[in-house]
Amino acid sequence: MYPPVLNQASAASEHLSARAFLSGIGAKLSSLNLFEPIAKHVKIQQKTVKDSPTEKLYDGFINLLCGASGTVEVNKLVRSDPGLQRAFGRGRCAEQSVIQETLDTSDAENVSQMEQAMDEIYQQHSQGYRHDYEQQLQILDVDMSGQPCGPKAAFATKGYFAGKRNRKGRQLGRVLASRYDEVVCDRTFAGTVQLTQALQPLLQASEQTLGLNQSLAKRRQTLVRVDSGGGSRADINWMLSRGYRVLTKNYSPQRARKFADSVTQWFDDPTQPGRQVGVVTTANCDDYAQPMLRIAVRCRKNNGQWAIGMLVTNLKPDEVAALMAVELDLKTNLAGLWLAYVHCYDQRGGGVETSFKQDNQALGIKKRNKKRFEAQQMLTQLNALAHNVLVWAKRWLTTETPALKQIGFLRLMRDVFTTTGRLLFDATGQLIEIRLNEADTLVRPWLHGLSKLLEPEHVAVNLAQT
Repeated sequence: MYPPVLNQASAASEHLSARAFLSGIGAKLSSLNLFEPIAKHVKIQQKTVKDSPTEKLYDGFINLLCGASGTVEVNKLVRSDPGLQRAFGRGRCAEQSVIQETLDTSDAENVSQMEQAMDEIYQQHSQGYRHDYEQQLQILDVDMSGQPCGPKAAFATKGYFAGKRNRKGRQLGRVLASRYDEVVCDRTFAGTVQLTQALQPLLQASEQTLGLNQSLAKRRQTLVRVDSGGGSRADINWMLSRGYRVLTKNYSPQRARKFADSVTQWFDDPTQPGRQVGVVTTANCDDYAQPMLRIAVRCRKNNGQWAIGMLVTNLKPDEVAALMAVELDLKTNLAGLWLAYVHCYDQRGGGVETSFKQDNQALGIKKRNKKRFEAQQMLTQLNALAHNVLVWAKRWLTTETPALKQIGFLRLMRDVFTTTGRLLFDATGQLIEIRLNEADTLVRPWLHGLSKLLEPEHVAVNLAQT
């Protein structure tokens, strides 16, 4: 079992925990041997005194699920909660400084090993890897997010960081399986790198994770949505050469304005007053690898002029209708068709952009920065794993209570995972009962889901006075 449990108790015991609900999630992850691929593949060259490098990475991961802003908080959040440690399969918790040392000891080979382990974890536990490509399109959203950090950090350079002029930092590139809200691939880049340079490496890594690299049929059933950073002619043609369905915004605003002049009829967007869409009628002379549909979109700026963009796609009308779950009469409702394409592109905002926002709020991914680039890359992979565990935990807990699916990461971690309670362990160290604080009304809607989740592990979940 990975990671190994240290100092197993020899007698039944009871612990008061500040995160009794999270302990239940930990018991599930322990039964799944979530960290086994990391223990198998990642070999950090560091001497083991009390805790192995894998165990220290695991303690750091538990710290993320506790909502820590920094590794230093592991002493308060995890090290002081022996019940939480044992529920996750640990008999102790490493001190924060040695966890930092383990991250700092990691080298480029360890990063590669970690990425391989993350692929294996994703393939074992995700919905995205099990997507039915014959039934519907897989949707991959690709984007970048600025990660400000200290000016002396490796690869910290001036770049685009929203609202932070002249700030130095790095960039986080992400590929999200948007139907399932799962991170397929997270990679850290230098601060000057933008999507124009990162798109192809990100998609190549995702192909490896999803098993698309050996299946043209699956790639043909995969839609890649990306903003204008991935809308250059070279990037579009590369995606087309790989067989992908593509929906992107053209990279050049000058080209968009030029082609928008050929629109013969503009249609108002009822969902966004002031926005209009129309199909470009100029002959397809952009040297794309295959014929592409181009849709111009314009909005009024404060100075009264039009701001114009252009979507480029090879999605067929029936495909976009299926994606948007609408029925369209293509002979009489062209406006509805063009709007369906635009609204499909708009859904990026509820996919990858929302995933960044949730991770910033709940997991504090912008608050933890390592000076060494390899250490930051290792931390990026742990952040991605924490994101996916939160996605999976929500799915496990809301199977029979769909109304709870709208709860975001921040509320889940703040209002549910922090429920206090007592944890009861048998003589072998196995968790057998969780007694949650009955005075905490916010946890009541989640009680049934946790009880069903832990039923196969023979863990009882009850409300009680604590």
